[in-house]
Amino acid sequence: MSLPEKAFPVSWDQFHRDARALAWRLAGVNGQWRAIVCITRGGLVPAAVISRELGIRLIETVCVASYHDYTSQGQLQVLKEINPALLEGEGEGVLIVDDLTDTGKTAAIVRAMMPKAHFATIYAKPKGRPLVDTFVTEVSQDTWIYFPWDMGFTYQKPISDDRGS
Repeated sequence: MSLPEKAFPVSWDQFHRDARALAWRLAGVNGQWRAIVCITRGGLVPAAVISRELGIRLIETVCVASYHDYTSQGQLQVLKEINPALLEGEGEGVLIVDDLTDTGKTAAIVRAMMPKAHFATIYAKPKGRPLVDTFVTEVSQDTWIYFPWDMGFTYQKPISDDRGS
């Protein structure tokens, strides 16, 4: 995998607005979610916001490690399974939450565990998009999203600086 050509930095404020927008969309999908399963680590923050907005108290995690460095995706490994009680009924009535679906590899593993669950992400890239039921923003496959928990306060060069203008 080559380095992404485009950068998409997301502030805490923007991420919070996007997570609330996702909750708004999900509010009209199902009358009552029985639980959220968030894909860690990226799904933790949106799951907290969505659980608050939709009044969902039961939050479970599934941990699928995929990014071994910031430039390439390594072998996928399930580090923590989902509570078996939530797997009943193939996950029907369960909301799976993540920050992003990129290649769709992680989403495919979790989707296979809970084929009847509703999969929601804040951001979706074209390769992973078919596995997601609800999302807020689609970004191009060659865009790298810099989430607020990955960044500090630094100067951002104007786009024109990169174009040689």
